[in-house]
Amino acid sequence: MFQLIQQIEAKYRKPRVVDARTGDTVRVHQKIKEGAKERVQVFEGLIIRTDRKDSLTSRITVRRLASGVWVEKSFLLHSPLVLKVEVTKRSKVRRNYLTYMRDRTGKSTRLQGMDFDKVAVNRANQAAEEEEQQIKEAAVEAHDKDAATKKKKK
Repeated sequence: MFQLIQQIEAKYRKPRVVDARTGDTVRVHQKIKEGAKERVQVFEGLIIRTDRKDSLTSRITVRRLASGVWVEKSFLLHSPLVLKVEVTKRSKVRRNYLTYMRDRTGKSTRLQGMDFDKVAVNRANQAAEEEEQQIKEAAVEAHDKDAATKKKKK
């Protein structure tokens, strides 16, 4: 039974997901639908929680200050609505849940940064963008073929 569940989950997994850790500052590009329109919204903040890292339901909770109010948002990393996650800063933390950050304001919210290879960490984004570009090109080619066949029928 467990193998059957894994096979079903494998269909919905993204091939590569960024290695986002607690304490990272990230930019999450999320697809938002408003009526018939779609747009991409960027949510930049600190990851205060990571859940089920190797699962289909892996999730990060991002916290940021927006218009003087702290906002927390959870993102499922394998969701088709999450287009890309960019790690912009990596901080040294010793906990998995940074819930104590909720009580802090001002300079006390600063974390000690650490060096990391930004290109290597964000490589999953580049692969996802290339795959997305290939899908768009294939869709354009299919549309062009359909248009050409319709012209021939007329």
